[in-house]
Amino acid sequence: MTTQANTNTKANNLRKYLRGVKSELKKVSWPNRAELKNHTSVVIAASLLATIVLWLLDTFFGYGLNFIIR
Repeated sequence: MTTQANTNTKANNLRKYLRGVKSELKKVSWPNRAELKNHTSVVIAASLLATIVLWLLDTFFGYGLNFIIR
């Protein structure tokens, strides 16, 4: 069972934590629109490249396994 003092301590800890989060978020260097577009295109290109490479490897090893099984 929680007491009134325990509840107040939890509330104070939460407020202190949220103040700290707000303070740290003010220190973040947020990207501008051009940087965001550039980073997004790099992530999409890297994802597509990884997808193609994995698809090629899967196809190659699939053919190899089928060749061994037959």
